[in-house]
Amino acid sequence: MPSPRRPVATFSVVAWDASLPAWGIAVASKFPAVGAVVPWARAGAGAVATQSYANTTYGPEGLQRMSAGESAAQALQTLLDNDPGREQRQAGFVDPAGGAATFTGSECQAWAGGWTGDGVAIQGNILAGPQVVEAMAQAYVASNADLGHRLLAALVAGDRAGGDRRGRQSAALLVVRQGGGYAGHNDRWIDYRVDDDVDPVPRLAELLELHELYFGSSSPEDRLELTGPILVELLQLSRRLGYYEGPDEMGLTPAAREALRRFIGNENFEDRTDFDAGWIDRPAYEFLMHRFVR
Repeated sequence: MPSPRRPVATFSVVAWDASLPAWGIAVASKFPAVGAVVPWARAGAGAVATQSYANTTYGPEGLQRMSAGESAAQALQTLLDNDPGREQRQAGFVDPAGGAATFTGSECQAWAGGWTGDGVAIQGNILAGPQVVEAMAQAYVASNADLGHRLLAALVAGDRAGGDRRGRQSAALLVVRQGGGYAGHNDRWIDYRVDDDVDPVPRLAELLELHELYFGSSSPEDRLELTGPILVELLQLSRRLGYYEGPDEMGLTPAAREALRRFIGNENFEDRTDFDAGWIDRPAYEFLMHRFVR
């Protein structure tokens, strides 16, 4: 089957967080599975968005060049110089030190353009107008959130400003940092995609909130003691779902503890509870109540 030649009409933001450090991309498009084409990132190397009539070699080759010491602008220019289809390309690069570069070829479909700031490159093509990039830049600069939420804030702003003028279909968020992946074995800290949806950007926001719920750090002030009404509610829920057969009023007995371990474990909240210390995180408790009771 021949390779597709339709443009990846896209708006994207590529950025870094110097404090971690971390690099990331948020992107949305009227194109299926935009996350399979546009975003590329590697901890210590930088991040790349390649779009329009995307040349996906810009991703791995750009990261390799930046990891070898080239700046974002140098790496991007080298790839453009060697690409006969460069005028159909659009790309945003951020290097290991936060240097940013964006490019929009003269044959990208209107409206198309980009913007760079301190550690950030924003670009889009086949957009509702320049207000999309402008809104993304304003939202990114105004945000004081962590990198994932800051990227998402820019994407939401672009979507609300009109986004891809053809409509909505997919969105993706990729953030990397050294040891940021599952159990610290890789750098994929945040990696979510909405491949086909009538309104993908809000759905992507929901996935990021789930990420925080399952993988965010536990806050001592949010811990609820597994006693009284909270314990009774969880045991009643465990009984209704088939995990528990004992009485509610006996407290955190060995049988109750084992039932809750199985229930909480099946819901992937092991890191949000400590049965030895006798607490559960409020966000996990509220999620369970909302999902199964309210």
